[in-house]
Amino acid sequence: MTDTTDPAAGYFERLGAHSFTPTADTSGAWHSDEQHFSPLGGLIVHEIEQVRAAEGRPDLLLSRISFDILGKIDLNDFDVHVETLRPGRTIELVEATAVIAGRAVVRARAWFLAAQDTGTVAGGAPDPLPAPESVQPWPLSDLWPGGFIASVDARAVGTPQPGRTTAWISTPLDLVAGESASPLASYVALVDTANGIAVRQDPTEWMFPNVDLTIHLHRQPEGRWTGLDTNVVFGSDGTGLTSTVLHDTGGPVGRAEQILSVRSLTQ
Repeated sequence: MTDTTDPAAGYFERLGAHSFTPTADTSGAWHSDEQHFSPLGGLIVHEIEQVRAAEGRPDLLLSRISFDILGKIDLNDFDVHVETLRPGRTIELVEATAVIAGRAVVRARAWFLAAQDTGTVAGGAPDPLPAPESVQPWPLSDLWPGGFIASVDARAVGTPQPGRTTAWISTPLDLVAGESASPLASYVALVDTANGIAVRQDPTEWMFPNVDLTIHLHRQPEGRWTGLDTNVVFGSDGTGLTSTVLHDTGGPVGRAEQILSVRSLTQ
């Protein structure tokens, strides 16, 4: 693992065609010896885009990506394997797998759809959020440890409440050091933060890690800010759900869902 806090660097460094090493800025909120999933999700999108471009795949829009987190994501070197499962000119299904020491740690499936001009019938989205420049910085590191949380610029819209918070998130770091990432990949790299902004219970007394992240997009995100309008529900049987309306500075772009494993740390 590369130890760096240089804002000109990135969350990852490329070691080879499809191999990467995480920097200290990826370290997780639950355990310091593992990666926070959020930047890895963005990296997987980045690698899918790179592979599709290299293969000359059709220029389609990412409409849904679903990540399954298969276990602990160590702060070790890893590979990302990308495969087109369902090729097509207007619809494609792509799978990507992050592998550490021969073990799959994240598996993602992404649907790509052809762009169409539907501006005359567009509608139904929620209202936009106040601009990030109009709200105050919010030190997420007061809630969570870890290099990733320390690396982000968070700004709360209104007063955060247990299980209900709206916030803007951005970062000065590149996704991969020395590489340009698309607005989409950079946006996705911050979405998993949603589960940490609307905590229902003290994370020193309760764990509630998500085992997945599914993102549906009705518009491609733009700009450097990821807006998260988040609601968290804990069930009575050890499961929970984090639901988020996703925004960029132009308005809503889609939704994200995360299923949670809720566990007491004091019993």
